[in-house]
Amino acid sequence: MTPIRLVLAEDSFLVREGVRRLLAGSETLQIVASCGALDEAVEAIAQHTPDVVLTDIRMPPTHTDEGVRIAGHCRKVHPSMGVVLLSQYAEAAYVRILLSQGTDRRGYLLKERVAAIEDLTSAIEAVASGGTAIDPKVVEALVQRRSRAGDANLARLTPREREVLACIAQGHTNSAVAAELVLSQHAVEKHINSIFAKLGLSGDARRHPRVRAALMFLSEGSN
Repeated sequence: MTPIRLVLAEDSFLVREGVRRLLAGSETLQIVASCGALDEAVEAIAQHTPDVVLTDIRMPPTHTDEGVRIAGHCRKVHPSMGVVLLSQYAEAAYVRILLSQGTDRRGYLLKERVAAIEDLTSAIEAVASGGTAIDPKVVEALVQRRSRAGDANLARLTPREREVLACIAQGHTNSAVAAELVLSQHAVEKHINSIFAKLGLSGDARRHPRVRAALMFLSEGSN
């Protein structure tokens, strides 16, 4: 099996080395370059054309949104390349920007998950295969922020529908949602239809994929 080739971009030497050593023994992942700044990352991406870029959001030169800019660069220049953002916080504005051009091959992972090799590798593998990997804690934080803001549509959802919405936002298929929440697939479909109707997200599924629709709804106006 050909390993997934990674470029790692992280300005903290300790974190960068920790991730590199954590993945060193992996049979499915291979770090082809590691760097600590935006320009170095763009150069490494051009040189190695990795399958996935695993990048911190804030790096030199500005320590603001370098990771998001890398994701935008990859979407434009290397559309089949995956990007997983690493952050200390669930930042709704960055989630919104990251996913504004689509959720395919995009992930957002909290740094606290990096120590759990299974969480990290599964996120990278999901993104490499064309999927989406959003940290459950990020989704939970977005839901809480919308709730605190008094969103009327979100308030209309039942507790079970909120659970289903969270699973959708994490990129789960209907069967995965059913397994996670111990529901039948028919029940999951009914919940999803109800959720999208209540949130006004029941448009053309080809133009508004459900993962993107759910995440954009949760991140809009939350930060």
